[in-house]
Amino acid sequence: MSKKTATQLNAIQHKPPLNILLADDDKDDRSFFEKALKEISISNHLTTVNDGEHLMKYLADNSEQLPNILFLDLNMPRKNGFECLIEIRENKGLKDLSVIIFSTSYPQDKSYELGMISNLFNLGARVYIRKPTDFNQLKQLIDHALRMVVEKVVSNIRLKYILNA
Repeated sequence: MSKKTATQLNAIQHKPPLNILLADDDKDDRSFFEKALKEISISNHLTTVNDGEHLMKYLADNSEQLPNILFLDLNMPRKNGFECLIEIRENKGLKDLSVIIFSTSYPQDKSYELGMISNLFNLGARVYIRKPTDFNQLKQLIDHALRMVVEKVVSNIRLKYILNA
């Protein structure tokens, strides 16, 4: 870790916690994510919603205090992650929200998968993470994604990241 990065991380640990919103319909995945967050060094506060409709309602109800980052599952009932991402980017008040796709989507066709990921980036996702099944890998991926936000790496719209375990 660079000296600058270490300084930035130290600074954020002495500020209010990083507000994280997780939209995921799988109760076990939400629990796994929450446990991983408790074991990383960046101070954070997690809020969870279990489907796309609840996500959009939460964002509307909390427009004055939006999360710093949204981890968005793609395959959710009522309203999927693609639909939510489109709504978020079309909403003037939400368009700058950092969105990380956090999904188990594994299309068998690699060219289809790359096309899907490219489409997500075109819709405004900043990072795509495939959910790992290993807890330590999950911690590492979440920690890395949060450090990117702290460093504001993902704020440059031209840069897109795929994080794999």
